[in-house]
Amino acid sequence: MIPPFEIFGKTFAIYPLIALAGFFVSGIFACVQIKKRGFDENDMICVLLFCGVGALIGGHMLYGLTNPTLFFQTFSMLPQTGFSEAFWQSAAATFGGSVFYGGLLGGMATGGLYYRKKRFPNDFVDVMAVSVPLFHTFGRIGCFLGGCCYGIECSVGFTYTQNPITIANGVRRFPVQLLEALFCFALFLVLFSLLRRGLYKGRLLAVYLCVYAVGRFFLEFLRGDSYRGFLFGLSTSQIISILLLIGTVVFLLTDQKRRKRPAAS
Repeated sequence: MIPPFEIFGKTFAIYPLIALAGFFVSGIFACVQIKKRGFDENDMICVLLFCGVGALIGGHMLYGLTNPTLFFQTFSMLPQTGFSEAFWQSAAATFGGSVFYGGLLGGMATGGLYYRKKRFPNDFVDVMAVSVPLFHTFGRIGCFLGGCCYGIECSVGFTYTQNPITIANGVRRFPVQLLEALFCFALFLVLFSLLRRGLYKGRLLAVYLCVYAVGRFFLEFLRGDSYRGFLFGLSTSQIISILLLIGTVVFLLTDQKRRKRPAAS
């Protein structure tokens, strides 16, 4: 991993820098694609900004909720300490990390609200659906370089020595972050191909959610970071994957029936 480093007296971690690069690359891709379809790229920039705010909030919120003990401990301090320095330090520890699914759902919520308010065509949703796995590819590379989302113990892999998550150090681990980055990039290429060919118009987001949910469910078995919380033997992300898969399959089936229904004369 790459430990935090200083530039001009400021300390930087590698993950947010890689994630920021991914945001710009996927954002430029989205703007170029929407402009090719005859729409204003400034509208896409606004959608991206709303999605980004929702993703930032949602990712940190879900991270806090995956550790309910620390979550309730933090807010139980309020009656005694109020919004003191001790509370903010505890809150920083509780919400200091980020969960992709929280960011995805948060971004979909805020971006969706803006999209509906402005009544943009489905092209915007389709382009965004292709952009998400491109951004996520960068994010998982950042996870690998930053040392989070470490993999299970494995005879083939990498050994962390300076990981801030001490349990990850000193053991050869499977690079699940790079495998997921490869999966996300392959998914990006498939969705981009569908977008260019005009297939699954208005449904590319559902296609993305279905495919990613299945892939993420199985990738979770290779993660090894059990501190994120489990329920009924499944990780938080596996449970979300199941719910997302069910929801999107139902949407695709009902949408298909609606499309086949003859228009009223």
